[in-house]
Amino acid sequence: MTLSEAPPRATLAATVGEFAARTTLDDIPADVLERARHLVLDAVGLAFASTSHPFSGVALRALTAFGGAGEQPVLGLPDRLPARDAAVLNGVLIHGMDFDDTHIPAVTHVSAAALPAALAAAVAAGTDTRTLLLAYVLGVEVSARVGIGGAGGFHDVGFHPTAVAGAFGAAVAAGRVSGLDAAGITTAQGIVGSMSAGLLEFLADGSWTKRLHPGWAAMSGLTAAGFAKAGWSGPAEVYEGRFGLYNTHLAGRETRPDAVGTGLGETWELMRTAVKPYPICHFIHAFADAALTLRPEIGDTGIVAIRCAIHPVPAKVVCEPPAAKWAPRDEYDAKFSLPYVVATTLLRGRFTLTELDDDALADRAVLDLARKVQVSDDPDSAFPAAYSGAVEIELADGRVLRHREQVNRGHEERPLANAEIVDKFRSTIGRAAPDAVADRVQAAVLGLGDATPAADFAEACRG
Repeated sequence: MTLSEAPPRATLAATVGEFAARTTLDDIPADVLERARHLVLDAVGLAFASTSHPFSGVALRALTAFGGAGEQPVLGLPDRLPARDAAVLNGVLIHGMDFDDTHIPAVTHVSAAALPAALAAAVAAGTDTRTLLLAYVLGVEVSARVGIGGAGGFHDVGFHPTAVAGAFGAAVAAGRVSGLDAAGITTAQGIVGSMSAGLLEFLADGSWTKRLHPGWAAMSGLTAAGFAKAGWSGPAEVYEGRFGLYNTHLAGRETRPDAVGTGLGETWELMRTAVKPYPICHFIHAFADAALTLRPEIGDTGIVAIRCAIHPVPAKVVCEPPAAKWAPRDEYDAKFSLPYVVATTLLRGRFTLTELDDDALADRAVLDLARKVQVSDDPDSAFPAAYSGAVEIELADGRVLRHREQVNRGHEERPLANAEIVDKFRSTIGRAAPDAVADRVQAAVLGLGDATPAADFAEACRG
């Protein structure tokens, strides 16, 4: 047999397309669906909280300047926008405070793109919350697997995997809702591959582009599904091809493309998605917990030096450039500053949204202590399987305190319970809405899958 006569091999996109087209809500285990509802609850609460921040108003003005008002409700706001614009804004609101969930091995914020895409598609199609919940789960499963395929390398070369992987999950979610068959969902993935992007250059100056990434991924997924439904074609080997995702974005690096089609319907990656206990980059959570553990042992003794060991890939995100990490220019800089978070946690004994307010960022004691943070490579880090953190504090009395968090809290090995997620939701939504609204939203979200019209669900989650 010559090479040209070799039988065709099923592509990864086709494997995903077949899985997404045949899967029904009844195929998904009950515990997965229950966790999915709580992940959605976390996301919606964060969307409400984001409405009190300036970036939400800027995003709304930018979107209405192009498309004007529409029919789709927006999470946490009274406004209505066209479907794709609503998806963009919902993604911005969910991810804007960087307090949303993260699939740890994929290093991807999975809900922030999958939920806006599934919601916009479901409302536009006039379907119900059974279809909405199914589409959301499928979007999470695909986004996570695409991120896993990068083997932790996307950040290292300057791509934000939430933007890259999220676009594929969004395309699958939107394609399933819009009634595409396996071939159509396959094509939607091929099309969206030309739209998946997201640069990490915001780290250099604290600009707002990262906040836009998941919403843009959701919009790209909706667009790709629409083009596929209209008859547009897309490359079959969008993942593994010569100029596919992994050979372009991660050329020459170790990747795991086969992860995209592995374990579909058997291993539910949604259950490995971590809910954040802190409103900061997930890479720093273990350091915050380590600092809290050591804090009671310090007493009144002065701190001479703080040494933090971290894997070099996440270090690029939360330790560079040093000047912006020692003295964050704004709250977004602060979220991605290991020195600021460790210093704040040691001095204040907590890290909440309040620690990102302007007066906290100007706290001279915190900034002085942040200057004492030294960073080194961590040869024992579990990254990307978990986000490890080791802290060593040298005290003026000669003592040296050490603590290591090998697996970050919120990880699948140390997950937040559903009840803790509800508590977090009440805290975040409470920053922007009264208890009556919180009760209404909580009931709607935890009832997902009850066949309520998706439009009614969206109305219940309006501000």
